[in-house]
Order: sequence, then C-alpha cells, then structure tokens
Amino acid sequence: MSSVLDALWEDRDVRFDITAQQMKTRPGEALIDCLDSIEDTKGNNGDRGRLLVTNLRIIWHSSALPRVNLSVGYNSIINITTRTANSKLRGQTEALYILTKSNNTRFEFIFTNVVPGSPRLFTSVIAVHRAYETSKMYRDLKLRAALIQNKQLRLLPREQVYDKINGVWNLSSDQGNLGTFFITNVRIVWHANMNESFNVSIPYLQIWSIRIRDSKFGLALVIESSRQSGGYVLGFKIDPVDKLQDALKEINSLHKVYSANPIFGVDYEMEEKPQPLEELTVEQPFDDVEIEPDEQTDAFTAYFADGNKQQDREPVFSEELGLAVEKLKDGFTLQGLWEVMS
Repeated sequence: MSSVLDALWEDRDVRFDITAQQMKTRPGEALIDCLDSIEDTKGNNGDRGRLLVTNLRIIWHSSALPRVNLSVGYNSIINITTRTANSKLRGQTEALYILTKSNNTRFEFIFTNVVPGSPRLFTSVIAVHRAYETSKMYRDLKLRAALIQNKQLRLLPREQVYDKINGVWNLSSDQGNLGTFFITNVRIVWHANMNESFNVSIPYLQIWSIRIRDSKFGLALVIESSRQSGGYVLGFKIDPVDKLQDALKEINSLHKVYSANPIFGVDYEMEEKPQPLEELTVEQPFDDVEIEPDEQTDAFTAYFADGNKQQDREPVFSEELGLAVEKLKDGFTLQGLWEVMS
C-alpha cells in the first residue's frame, strides 16, 4: 500500500517556477479564491500577477509571463501578517507578509493588491490558512487526543463511521490493552476501554502500509505510519481470524477510495465561486530558446528571509574556502548554504 502522502507536496513545499502541470489541482485540492492584479512585491516588484488560493497552498504567477510563478504550501507557513511595503505599482501601501520555512530554509513573501480599497487579499489567505491549521486531525497522526465522548467517536465534518469493532487489543505493551476500533472514511481510531484518553487516530493520509503479521500474541493487524508522522509501527489483535481479515479488507478498500479523492478537511467557501483552476491557468508559450536542464535556478534567492538588508556585511576570512567572504547572517553556515543548492 502506498501512502497518498508520497505524492503530496502541495501543502508542504515552497516551490518556484513550477510547471503548468504542477499548477493544476491534485485530487482533493480545490480552488477557493482567485485574485487578479496582485503584485509579488518581494521577488517581482512591479510585475502584475494573479494569486490563486486553494485548500492546500497559494499560487502566484505573473500575468505577462506565467512561467514566473511560485507555490507556497500552508504547512510551510510560520507566520502571516500585514505590514507596509514599497510597491512599484502602488507606492507605499499595506501588504501581506508571509514567512515560511521549507527544507530548513526561511523564505519571505510580500503580496500587494494593485487595486486600492480591497481587503480580500488579506481576508482570503488568512482565513483559509486558519481553516488549514484547525483541521489537522484529518491529516496528522494523533496520540492521546480528545477523540471519544460518551464512548462514541467525535466525528469530524464529512466523516462517517463504517465499522466499530469491540474487543481489539493494542499490542504496544507486553500485556496489551483492550479497547475499541473505529474504521471511518478518513481514518482509523483505537481507544482503550479502561482509559479513553489512551488512544490513537491514524488518517489514511499517514498510513504507509497495513498488513497481517505474526506476533507473540498470534496474527495481528500491523499498521506502519509514514516517516513524516514519526514512522510508528502499531499492532492490533482482532479475534477471530476471519474478523481480522475482514477488517484488513475493509480498511484497504476505504484507503483506495480515499486515495482517489482525499478529504483534507479544509472547508472554506467564498460567496462568489471562482472558475476551476484549469480554466484560470494560462498556457505557457514555448520560447524559441534551448534551456540547459542541468542549470540551477536561483529564483528563490530573492525570497530569502534576510530582513531589510541595505548593504553588504563586512568581509571575513573563511578557513573552509581559503578566501575572504561576506560575513554570514547569524544562524547560517556555509554547509547549510551548499545544502540549499544541492
């Protein structure tokens, strides 16, 4: 079984100059808002573009040259604020500042609405990001969470229970813990009968593999979670064997349905529904030039979160390089900068 998470990068990564295919929505991704006349003030100051807000990320692309673009996943966002910025199209005006961290590198993005008097840029992005942050139960493995109320699973919006199995042993300890198993269209949940706060919620999004294996307790259902969720290996004893096999079959079936159209849990609707993303994405014209595939792009360098650097820092001698270099900003190392390029 392959996890949906393997192919999912949209909400986790910060990417620059992505292809037209990567700009399209993936299964489960939905376009929530589309804003024209948005300037990427940090990296493309003076360039009018379009900002697309989905349930997983924001995408900006230049109106004149759509291949100049960026994709910012909500999971990479550290902070969103509004501050004053200097725009070539608007002058000094209020702008949306987004601080992100991707692959141990911090990037800062500044977006300005070229049309004065419209707060939609701020309200859309901030509200959808908040909806993403408050719906992590759909996407993250949770231990000892508030899952059970009056011996019933607290259902998430759009969640349905397909099976409830009593008398399921969790094999995480030498003695095992007796509890109850819930199988839904979004996740698998187990809780101990004697202590409902001893529980685990495993979204299908985070399941790496699930199979029946032999253990010291006999045949058991073994669930291995993704590396991103901690790489947990969880064993559950279900008797009799027929019931165990039926549970595996049901989970595999629901996981397959989920993979075809994942429910990410980010529900937010605008009053005016935008057109589908495929209709809004401009076809990128073929240039009559040949691009060397091995060349490294430095598009991301304009977005490094380096504050408002006005002048070069003083030169210092680098023993690693054997020559004088500009003093690195606090927290940065030469090795770390090489890793960004590799």
